[in-house]
Amino acid sequence: MSAVPDGKKLVRSPSGLRMVPEEGAFSSPFCLREPQWVPDRECPRCMQCDTKFDFIRRKHHCRRCGRCFCDKCCSRKVALPRMCFVDPVRQCAECSLASQKESEFYDKQLKVLLGGGTFVVTVGMSEKSETMTSRLSNNHRYLFLDGDGHLEVELSRISSMQILTDGSSPGETDLHTYTSLLDNHFLSEGGTSRPSGMLLLYRPSGSQDGQQLRMEAADDRKLASLWLAAMHKAAKLLYEARDQ
Repeated sequence: MSAVPDGKKLVRSPSGLRMVPEEGAFSSPFCLREPQWVPDRECPRCMQCDTKFDFIRRKHHCRRCGRCFCDKCCSRKVALPRMCFVDPVRQCAECSLASQKESEFYDKQLKVLLGGGTFVVTVGMSEKSETMTSRLSNNHRYLFLDGDGHLEVELSRISSMQILTDGSSPGETDLHTYTSLLDNHFLSEGGTSRPSGMLLLYRPSGSQDGQQLRMEAADDRKLASLWLAAMHKAAKLLYEARDQ
């Protein structure tokens, strides 16, 4: 283990080198925990094709799920930023496909969220709205909204997220509920219209009461739409991480 700049440390695990935050409590909510490997004694055969292991057919562990496979079923090395690996690591076919799909979020959409978008923001049932820039914090734990005032929304305290989209006809607006970050049910995606706003329900720090936050695209609607689409992807990753 060695210290590196920016509050991170380089850690060597059985799966490979990982760059993790100095304080584990402040790690990104998008990160997944490194799995425990299935013990060698419990996997005499490949858990995919059922090939028996011997001196020639060696067993390999998928770095994402920890299960045991033969070389043929676990030969791909794919980047796994959700576990902070420095280099691509060995993964089974199912896990490598999931990791490849997530790579777009880290390569493109995460940068959009960090860059921010401009929205007209309404808090609760207030009749007053304010134009604010919303962006994801560098540690990915908060939404920062800045205008004349400042507001912070912790992602882990968001109970539901709804996406407002432009309707197919002029003047119409469809409301699609994409995902719930804390509730147990996963609501289906609806429609293919461009996102135009977002409705959040969250619990402010120190309060058990829910607070509503409505955000609607301001001047740069294209950038706002890209930011909302990226936020939708982020919400899906957070939801899926609850069961992994």
